[in-house]
Amino acid sequence: MSSSEQNKKEETPNTPKVKSRLLDDTGKRLLREIRPLWAWILLSAVICLLLIGCAVAGPELLGDLVNRLYEWAKAKTPGLAGSLLPELGMLFGIYALNAGLTYGNSYLLNNVVSRFFCADFRIRISEKLKRLPVSYVDKTPAGDVIDRMMDDVGDMADTIYGIVEILLSGFLQMLVIAVILFFTDWRMAIPVVLLSPLSVLLSAKMAGLGEKHWDKHFELGGKLTSLAEEAFTNYPTTKAFNGEAHVQKKYDALSRQHQRSGIFGYFLSSIVQPVIVFIDAMAYIAVAVLGGWLILHRGVPIGTVVTVILFARQLSAPLEQVAFGISFIQRIKSAAKRVFALLDLPEENDPDGKVETPTSGRVEIRHVDFSYDPDKPLIQDLNISVEPGQKVAIVGPTGAGKTTIVNLLMRFYDIQSGQILIDGQDASKLSREENRDLFAMVLQDTWLFKGTVAENVAYGSPNASREDIERACDYAYCDHFIRRLPQGYDTVISEDSTAVSSGQKQLLTIARAVLADRPLLILDEATSNVDTRTELLIQKAMDHLMGDRTCFVIAHRLSTIVDADLILVLRDGQIVEQGTHKSLLKEKGFYYEMFQSQYAI
Repeated sequence: MSSSEQNKKEETPNTPKVKSRLLDDTGKRLLREIRPLWAWILLSAVICLLLIGCAVAGPELLGDLVNRLYEWAKAKTPGLAGSLLPELGMLFGIYALNAGLTYGNSYLLNNVVSRFFCADFRIRISEKLKRLPVSYVDKTPAGDVIDRMMDDVGDMADTIYGIVEILLSGFLQMLVIAVILFFTDWRMAIPVVLLSPLSVLLSAKMAGLGEKHWDKHFELGGKLTSLAEEAFTNYPTTKAFNGEAHVQKKYDALSRQHQRSGIFGYFLSSIVQPVIVFIDAMAYIAVAVLGGWLILHRGVPIGTVVTVILFARQLSAPLEQVAFGISFIQRIKSAAKRVFALLDLPEENDPDGKVETPTSGRVEIRHVDFSYDPDKPLIQDLNISVEPGQKVAIVGPTGAGKTTIVNLLMRFYDIQSGQILIDGQDASKLSREENRDLFAMVLQDTWLFKGTVAENVAYGSPNASREDIERACDYAYCDHFIRRLPQGYDTVISEDSTAVSSGQKQLLTIARAVLADRPLLILDEATSNVDTRTELLIQKAMDHLMGDRTCFVIAHRLSTIVDADLILVLRDGQIVEQGTHKSLLKEKGFYYEMFQSQYAI
């Protein structure tokens, strides 16, 4: 619940600064996170080994065919085509198998590993948000959280590709090719083996240089999503004040920063491949020159040289793969830092106490101190005693602490000192779920989700029957307009729906509170969005709803609380006056001044 008293905006969780290494703390944690998927990764590793087998067998077979052709060209023996057909068929089968295995591995990683990885992380973030204090949600832009949950987690899922490609496919293929090269001809293998580690070292170095740019890129991506979400949510206000140009200017400036950070990151990542290609070309040239010399001066078979050249050329693919994977993982680590920063946020302490007896609705606030900012005291030594069934109104100027009292009653925030007792039981000992089950709540800002009218009313009571829903709507004086909607109670509405007015949306949220049927009721400016006639209907509905319930009403329009059993007048977090409407007017104090300012004319 957002508080009007709280103006301080919290920075989004800072991403930890780590050294640019593949296996720094973030890299090691990524490896731990994919541990449950090792069975699938092992299957992918088996496929990679089969692919390596295909990669090894192809050049060997092709080298043998070249030797056969060379021998035939010298001897001109008959029957060449028939003798080559079986080997050509095998060569075709090897490359066909290679294509099928490549597709299968891609399908496995796309549809099994990454999907499960994404789903698991998004579920964990969703669960984490439920355990975070309301203060985090109050102070953190929704767009930033959405960006972490969607874009950053999606990028993290691609880590699976990097790990499989680098640790399994790339390095294994390089190792196997290097061994085969030495067995084929150690002299031609030396330039290839010497230059390959240089390629990998350069790749890792360049990737490390790009990590800080990726950190900035993902941070700015979260800000861009937040700005877009904010602009879209407040679209009518933006249009009303002709603020489109201002919003566009902010978005353009942020987009340019985001673009610049991405350009540097992508540049340092993309430059790796040309460097690898250049070094590989040097190795390829060295092998070709050396092979030609060996053919002429050492009598090495031409097929052997062709085999080595093919393997040397084939080594470029895993080299580029490893280089790309290293640079890619640095980018993924930047996304992972933001996700881990969210998952590592401290959670609110939640005891497991239960409500011991049926709640009558007696509430006591004893010597409570609370402030959002330790340097700015708000509520100090607050004492309130409310009897069961009383209607208590809380009034005062903006920033006096009215909504803060509701935040404390609902345990959206924890008090710094003192006690809040409900029927003599310390609320801080109850679980938050148990505590909030005691309250029904109607806020000044209505909230409806995309669903039918009936589903919206039954939000807090999912097992309610249609008869109960209609009865609650009748009590809240909204049954009449619901039945005039195109599909009645089955009409689909949402927060942005134009099918119902703002006042009618408020009535639906009141019906939601009626249906919840809880012993304590909180009304935070519940009648602020309705016309005078509807306000009178709501007052009647509230009188009917209250019955024997304890009710807390936050009001700016003092006409709505003239019949309250107790009016608490707050000023700077302190109760400066309390009593009934008539008694407070007689005192001619602060409440009297407030009332006169609204109704003297």
